[in-house]
Amino acid sequence: MKLFKISLLVLVSMVFTSCFEDRDDNAISASEINDFVWKGMNAAYLYKAEIPDLANDRFSSDEAYGNYLNSFSTPESLFESLIFERQTVDRFSVIIPNYITFQQSQQGTSLSNGLEFEFYLKPGSETEVFGIIRLVLNNSVASGMGLQRGQIFDAVNGTPLNINNFNDFRSQNTYTLNFANYDDNGTPEVADDTIVSTTDSATLTKQVYTENPIHLTSVIDVGGENVGYLVYNRFNQNFNVALNDAFAQFQASNIQHLVLDLRYNPGGSVNTASLLGSMITGQFNGQIFSKLVYNETQQAANQNFNFVSTFGSNVINNLGLNKVYVLTTDDSASASELVINSLDAYIDVVQIGNFTTGKTQASITLFDSPDLSPNDINPNHTYAMQPLVANSINVDDVEVPPTGLTPDIGILEAPRNFGTLGDVNEPLLAAAIADIQGLGRFAQQTGLRSIKSKKQPLEEVMYIENDGTLNKLKFQ
Repeated sequence: MKLFKISLLVLVSMVFTSCFEDRDDNAISASEINDFVWKGMNAAYLYKAEIPDLANDRFSSDEAYGNYLNSFSTPESLFESLIFERQTVDRFSVIIPNYITFQQSQQGTSLSNGLEFEFYLKPGSETEVFGIIRLVLNNSVASGMGLQRGQIFDAVNGTPLNINNFNDFRSQNTYTLNFANYDDNGTPEVADDTIVSTTDSATLTKQVYTENPIHLTSVIDVGGENVGYLVYNRFNQNFNVALNDAFAQFQASNIQHLVLDLRYNPGGSVNTASLLGSMITGQFNGQIFSKLVYNETQQAANQNFNFVSTFGSNVINNLGLNKVYVLTTDDSASASELVINSLDAYIDVVQIGNFTTGKTQASITLFDSPDLSPNDINPNHTYAMQPLVANSINVDDVEVPPTGLTPDIGILEAPRNFGTLGDVNEPLLAAAIADIQGLGRFAQQTGLRSIKSKKQPLEEVMYIENDGTLNKLKFQ
């Protein structure tokens, strides 16, 4: 499912009720972190009703509660015991050992060299792996070294990649990519393709980096009509003004069509997602864009996000479009899916690429404080939680299915032709242009499918921001 960020400040009253909220915590002989974990999940977890241990009447006494908390050796083990169907339903809630680092990451700042990858089994092998650079972030270490999308490597630090080690290097601050070439053997078939190692390499060291999620904007002339193209990589509310400025450029260019590239966008702020919907349209101001629906005991917190014409002191630069093209992969999640699902109730959304992740739920950061907000946080530890707390649905009460959103034009990115983002011959963009020109819809497939390591829940976060107001949450 995909994640959303927005800077419209909407306060929603949400009283955190817990059967232990009035008790003297100092009398409970249990880990104070475990106490925080249970109370936070009891207050806000979307699937609370499905977890018997989260029932308000679960414990008959402080002693029983303390014994229960002390039966878990770590906060992580307690947290996992409270998750509803981890493999199929709640794939995304997470406990955070260091909320400081997490908050920086939410704002787009992390240790990074600016590279994102895809990995594939080598043709004809069930164990050998090669990687491809799918994205080089602007103004990063990698872009400064001249690395390019589409470059292939089959070893790291001189060690060939295989199904067991292909993802290990990503936790290293410094590593060397050993490059290779993709040889298609002059045929369209994949079975006879080979990966040929070279002596070329690049050594990269991560630095503190803040990503501008507006990766690329351009205007393309297609048969005398202007097509706006936007590669948008995360719904980060800190860049809402920059996003609006990008749409001002599209307005000035009098674009008739828009291709929104969300193929690598894992989500972010719900509020930013609704602002993006307002920028694409403009003719639905005041109407419901999306809704958030909480668990049975928090229905008073249910919230609508409307199409708007302003945010803060800024006037929305809207395009008034009745159709939009959206490019997706299986890494398009949360807020990205929210935008597609919510716009689909109003305008024609042509989705091109792969099925999306399948995340309809939103989360919020809960802190160990009296009201679970960022105010008066317990100084004895840095744990926080990011549990799912609400379902995101569109105006017609339709949610994103767990299998993801189905593309209208199915295309998988192919290692033999990743193409350059923004180039009219790049396969996904080319498919959108062909449809705009009325040349018919075509699908391209590749016999090589990417292999994935298990995704970390924090990679796909559609979030609501906890504003620090007692017993209230800010939805952003």
